[in-house]
Parts: sequence; C-alpha cells; structure tokens
Amino acid sequence: MAPIYSQINSNRNRTALLVLIFLIFIFFIGWFFGQLTGYGYDGLAIAIIFSLFMSGVSYFAGDKVALWSAGAQALEKRDAPEIYRLVENLAITAGLPTPKIFIIQDPGINAFATGRDPRHASMAITTGAIQTLEKEELEGVIAHELSHIKNYDIRLMMIVLVLVGMISLLANWMFRFRLFGGGRRNDREEGGQLGALLMIIGVILMILSPIIAQLIQLAVSRRREYLADASGALLTRYPEGLARALQKISTQNRPLAHANDATAHLYIANPFGKTKSALHNLFSTHPPIEERIKALRQMSI
Repeated sequence: MAPIYSQINSNRNRTALLVLIFLIFIFFIGWFFGQLTGYGYDGLAIAIIFSLFMSGVSYFAGDKVALWSAGAQALEKRDAPEIYRLVENLAITAGLPTPKIFIIQDPGINAFATGRDPRHASMAITTGAIQTLEKEELEGVIAHELSHIKNYDIRLMMIVLVLVGMISLLANWMFRFRLFGGGRRNDREEGGQLGALLMIIGVILMILSPIIAQLIQLAVSRRREYLADASGALLTRYPEGLARALQKISTQNRPLAHANDATAHLYIANPFGKTKSALHNLFSTHPPIEERIKALRQMSI
C-alpha cells in the first residue's frame, strides 16, 4: 500500500510539471505568432492583458455564477444542523474557516466547492448525496471538497483557464492575420514559399492548439481530483469512506438537471453521469471512478 503523503507529493509534482508544459507551449505559440505577423510579442501581450481582464471578472464573480447555474440554495444551520456540523467539524480539523454551505435539490449524488480562497469559499451538496450516503461516506465527500479549498485548487484551475484562453486567442489571431493579410511584413518580404509555409503551420496550430490546451487543462483537473481524494482521506483518516461513496456514485448516480460544461470540473464526479464513449472519456474533467477507488484502497495512513 502506498503511503498517503507520497501520493499527495506525487500528485503535486505532476500538476507542477503539467503547468510548466503549459507555459512552454504558450511561449512557443507566442514566439510563432510574432514571427508570423511581424508584431513581435505585442500580440502576446494583448492576449495576456485580455485574458487577465476576463479572468479577473471570473475570479471575483465565478463562484456566484457556478452556484446560480447549479440551482444551489443557501443552507442555514437551523435547516440541517447535522450537515452543518459535519462540514464545520471537518473544516476545524483541516484548519479552515467553515465555508458557506449550499444545497442542490437533485437526486444525483454529487458535490462541489468553489471560491477564490479559504476565506471566500462555498460548498454545494446535492440532496441525493445527503439522502443516499452513509455518514462516513458523506464525510469522505465533504473532506474531498474541503481539500479542494485547502489546496487552492480553484485558484489553480483559474490560472489554467487563463492559459487556455491565451492559447485560443493566439491561435485565432494567427489565422486571421494571415487570412486578411495583417501584420507588419508582407509576403514579398518573407518570401512566397516561406509565407505559404507559415500560413500552413498557422492553420495547423489554429486547429491543434486549442485541443492540446484543453487536454493539458483536463490533465491538470484530473491530477487535482486525485490530490483531493488523497488529502480528503488524510483528513478523515478513513479512505474507505470516500471509496464507498465513489462506488455508490459509480453504480447509482444519474446526470444532474443543471449540469453544464463550464462548471463540470468543479464536481466530485462527472455531473453528466457515466458514459461508455471513449471520446467523451478522453475529454472528461474527471479520472475514471474505478481508478480513484483503487487508489484510495491502496493508501495507507
């Protein structure tokens, strides 16, 4: 059985490596954009400024949008004291402020955490999770979401989303500049063959760059799920609780009524339900539940 601390460190190191690959990829795209258009790094700077502006809006209002789109309703302590105490006690154990708690009226078994930092965090739990899961299983789910808050996963994913946005902008601009003859060089300065070659490469990058960026984003998201599983198990000191919860999700779960692609990565499990499509699994924000259960049951605390 793998020690839980080694799994946590391994997941963190892999996440850092994926982000580094992301940054190198953006540098390459930015360099090629400058070569293609003759604008140097001005275009890259514009993409960064625009992406930072959009991410700033998302940073301060994204949690409210996520909760609203999920149909979540604020939970007062008097409405469900047992649930509130579970979250409060685990938050104290984790050394976190108690997040705002929301309920999603849906029979599906799911939950998510959102917010920009532990002091501005919220947690939403479906009624299906509360009614279906045993106490130890629900504790495992709550501990998983608190781990996302403690590990600043929401902030990390915001950075990754900015990087994805930058790559998409650059890929789109490269194509438009060549298509409409933009840039500070003309084809005679570049040479006819070189201009044609750059055009072909630009089209290829326009098509492939957003796909590659999306795959890296999904890889980061999946590593953070493994990390939250391990951190949550460490918090409860009982990996089997979360493993059993995930097993119930795998066998009993159903798609959420308000599921959408923009917030799918926030949930503990895919809110669209289980799918057998290989293509869908490739672009899933979550690793296979069976692998997560196996990893949890191999942990030693």
